[in-house]
Amino acid sequence: MKTLLLGTALAAVLVAGVPATTAPARAGTSAPSPAGALLAESWQPPLSTRGRYVVDARGDRFKLRSVNWQGAQGSYNGSGDVNDPASHHDGEKSDQVPLGLDRVPLATLLADFHRLGANSIRLPYSNEMLHDQRPVPDAAVAANPSLKGRTPLQVLDAVIAATTAEGFAVVLNNHTNTSRWCCGLDGNERWNTSQSTAQWEADWLFLAKRYRDDKRVVGADLYNEVRRTVLDDANWGRGDDHDWWAASQRVGDRLLTEANPDLLVIVEGINWQGIPTDITPHGRPTLEPARELSHTLVASDKLVYSAHFYGYTGPHHTGATGTGETSDPRYQELSREELFRTLTRQALFVAGDTARHYTAPVWISEFGIGADESNPQGRTWFAHFVDYLVEQDADFAYWPAVGFTGHGRWKLLDYDARGRRSGVLDGGDWRTPHWQRLVDAPGRTGAVPVADTWDMLTTDHTDFVQSRRVRALGDWDRGARKAACPDGQRLTGLSHDGGRGLCTDAGARGLAAPAGGFTVVTDERYVTDGDWAGGYTKFQCPADRFMVGYGVRGRAVSSVLCAEASRALPRTGRTLWFDRGDNRPAGGPGGEFALGFHKGQCGSDEYAAGVAHSGAWARGHKPAALLCRPL
Repeated sequence: MKTLLLGTALAAVLVAGVPATTAPARAGTSAPSPAGALLAESWQPPLSTRGRYVVDARGDRFKLRSVNWQGAQGSYNGSGDVNDPASHHDGEKSDQVPLGLDRVPLATLLADFHRLGANSIRLPYSNEMLHDQRPVPDAAVAANPSLKGRTPLQVLDAVIAATTAEGFAVVLNNHTNTSRWCCGLDGNERWNTSQSTAQWEADWLFLAKRYRDDKRVVGADLYNEVRRTVLDDANWGRGDDHDWWAASQRVGDRLLTEANPDLLVIVEGINWQGIPTDITPHGRPTLEPARELSHTLVASDKLVYSAHFYGYTGPHHTGATGTGETSDPRYQELSREELFRTLTRQALFVAGDTARHYTAPVWISEFGIGADESNPQGRTWFAHFVDYLVEQDADFAYWPAVGFTGHGRWKLLDYDARGRRSGVLDGGDWRTPHWQRLVDAPGRTGAVPVADTWDMLTTDHTDFVQSRRVRALGDWDRGARKAACPDGQRLTGLSHDGGRGLCTDAGARGLAAPAGGFTVVTDERYVTDGDWAGGYTKFQCPADRFMVGYGVRGRAVSSVLCAEASRALPRTGRTLWFDRGDNRPAGGPGGEFALGFHKGQCGSDEYAAGVAHSGAWARGHKPAALLCRPL
C-alpha cells in the first residue's frame, strides 16, 4: 500500500496565504509538504520525449500517472436555470473552477491526490472561463475562503500554484469552447465550433505565457475529443478549416516558438467521424491517421499523442443508447484478445512501433468507470483495460478524480457536503484493487537512452519548414512550397510525387555545424565530380554539405536546401532511383511517409547529397533519384 499512503503526512495541511493577484504565483513560493517535497525531488522539469517515453530534464523516465481534476471546463448541461445544480452534470455545479473547492481545503485535495499515487494532474478548462471577469460565487470556494472574490482564471492560478508546489506536473487541457458539459452535440465538437481558430490560438498563447515561469506546468493538451458536428466532420490532413492535423500542428509550433519552448504538445486523435447509423460510414479514428500523416514539431522531442477509451463506447460505437446507437460492438463487448488488438491498432501502436515517423509517447488521458457499475461486462472490461495499461507500461489519466457523494459515481474520490471523503481510498469500492495495481505496476524507470529520431515532411497544402534556423532565412524559394527538417536532422527520403519527405538523425547526431550556413541549390553548378544521373537535371549540395530541405512547385522539385556539416563528408556515393517503384532500406525504417507514391530513401549510414529530376514535360520534373553518400 506504499502508493496510496504516500501523502499521509499531508492530512492536516491547510491552504493559506495565496495572494489575490491577477498573475499566477510561481511554484515553490510556499514550502511543499513532506510528500510534496518527496515527489518534487524525484523529477526535474521540463519534460521532453525519447522515443516512446516521456523523460525529465535528467533524461529519466517520467511516467504520467495522472488524474483528471475536472470543473474549470464547466458543468452546465445546456438547458434550465444555470444557477440550479439540477441543470449541471450529475448535479455537480462547478462554477468554472476545479471541483471540490466548495467542500474541501485545497491542501486536503492535493494530499488525497498524493494518496492516490498520482504524479500529474490533467486540468481541463474552457475558453469561456478564461474571459469571464465575474468573481466566482462565494459558495464555489466555501472551503477555501482565501479564493473568494476571484475570477475563475484567478482561482485556476491559485490551484496551479499550489498543485505544482506540491510536486505535481500539471497538463492544461482545452476541454471545451463554452463552459458546458462535454461531449455530445454541444457546440464544443471542434476547437473552432463556437469560436474562431484565431481565438483558440490566442487563448493558448496567452495561457502558455501566463504559466511559463512555473516549470511544473509541463504540457498543453490542445483539444478534447474532436468530433463531428451535426453537419460535418473534422478531418486529418485535408487542409481546410476543419483539419485537426493542420490546426494542432500550427498551434503546437506557435506554442514552442512564441510562448513556451518547454511545453509538451499533446495531440489527441479524432474521437468520431460519420453519422452513427447502420447504413452510413462512421467510426472512431483515434490515432490511426498518424500512421500515414504524423506531426513534426519544430522541437520533435515535445510531441505526445493521446487517446480516450471507455467501455460503453466502441471503435464504431458512439456509446449512445437509443438515438445514435448502432449494432457495432462496444469495447466492453470485445474479448480480452480482441480488446487488446483494437487498443493497439487505434492508439498504442504509436508507442509500440519503434523507429517510425509517428513514434511518440501515448497518454491515455481519459478512461474510467463507475463505482456503482453493475454490468459484469463493464467490470470485466475495466479489469482487462487495466491489464492492458500495465502490460504496455502506458501513461494514463483517470477520469475524473473528484466528485460529490450521492451524485454520479465515476470519480475516484467522493466528498459530501461536510467534506467527508469516500471512494477508492476508503474501502468498499470494487475499483480499488485495480487502481492500486495500476499505480503500483512495475515499468521502465531511470535513464532512457537517446533514441534515433524520424520525422516526416509534407508540402500537401503549404510550407512545412520545421527548422528554427531555416525559418530565420526567410523565403528561400519564393513561390514554392518548402519543407525543411527540424534542427539536428537530415533529409533522408523523398517521394516521387506528393511532395513528402523523411528526416532522421540516425547514424549521425550532431552532423550540422552549430553556426554553419545554408545553401539553396536550383541548378547544376555543384555537380563537379561526375554525372551520377545521366540525362536528368541534378540539384546537388556543395562539398561537405547535406540535404535538409526542398522546394516544390506543383509536382516539380524546384530547389534543395543544404546545411553545412560539422566535419568533412565523403564524396563517393551511389545513385538511388525511385521513379518506378519504392527503393528503401530493408524494414522501411521511418515508416510509411508517402502512402500511394514511390519513395526513395538513403540508408541510416548515408546522407542525401542531391536529387535528380527529369526535364521532360511528361515526367513533370518530379524527383526521380537521390545521391546517397556514406557518412
